[in-house]
Amino acid sequence: MDDNSIEVKGLYKIFGPHGEKYIKAVQDGMSKDELNAKHNHVLGLKDINIHMPSAKIQVIMGLSGSGKSTMIRHINRLIEPTAGEVIYQGNDICQMSKADLQEFRRHKTAMVFQKFALLPHRTVIDNTLFGIELQGIGRAECEEQARHWLKRVGLEGFEDNYPNQLSGGMQQRVGLARALTNDADILLMDEAFSALDPLIRMDMQSILLELQEELHKTIVFITHDLDEALRLGDRIAILRDGAVIQQGTGQEIVLNPADAYISDFVKEVNRGRVIQVDTVMTEKGKRSKTSVESGTSLENVAKMFSDTGENTAKVVDADGKAIGGITMKATINAMVTPATH
Repeated sequence: MDDNSIEVKGLYKIFGPHGEKYIKAVQDGMSKDELNAKHNHVLGLKDINIHMPSAKIQVIMGLSGSGKSTMIRHINRLIEPTAGEVIYQGNDICQMSKADLQEFRRHKTAMVFQKFALLPHRTVIDNTLFGIELQGIGRAECEEQARHWLKRVGLEGFEDNYPNQLSGGMQQRVGLARALTNDADILLMDEAFSALDPLIRMDMQSILLELQEELHKTIVFITHDLDEALRLGDRIAILRDGAVIQQGTGQEIVLNPADAYISDFVKEVNRGRVIQVDTVMTEKGKRSKTSVESGTSLENVAKMFSDTGENTAKVVDADGKAIGGITMKATINAMVTPATH
């Protein structure tokens, strides 16, 4: 499998006519508020260093103004960086020529937007094949691909409708089908589900996870919602004022918040859905007849204890070999202990 990882190194973005002049000041500790007050420039990103693994979902999250949407727009260079690198397959996207950048955008990346970004005068199928059509592929093949992905996202039968005839959730499905029709290695999703009602949002998350099981795209997903980040992200990076405050797996962030800011983020999280049995297991219970698989969430372990009436279980790997044990007491303690800093 190709390495479609993305390496962001020392990335800065300072909005204003002379952004490069103030990088040193920011490096020396000038805050976002100071930069704006003294020099009328806005700090968008500050020394971003993130490895986005190939074929995984990298979530970038933070509150409004944290820099997350600015970050994702550097990957396809919709925003020009002030300094730094974005490396993909040995090439720095920030240094690509206009022609190479156009080729990269057209063939290697696809984007799903919060506001759907559908063309109102084009039907569902014509919206879906729009990107692949620009690649010079014949109409028949474009239609075949578009119909395939519309079916996969549950929109078979709506090909000839127009966007204004669809609900918000259906429009976002068109946006996802369009991105998948492009068959790009990198899928960029900027607050893609944020405009949707909660139930529809959960449905779209499930669709994305199901498709990712099959497709193994490198997905960069922007959100301000921690529950969404924890459900979708193989890796999560949390931004504040343009800087990365913490990055890691959902478990790592929930169990070991880097500071009070992150602690506030994670304190209301359902820990049982995030923490896996491997994190809590010890030797106690390793010889139990009851077993749970490695990677099982504590929520599901607790349900197993409730259903079976057992107090201990062994944890087994994919081959059925016991690698540890878990007790009901340890499970409950890990689920209810709040994150502290």
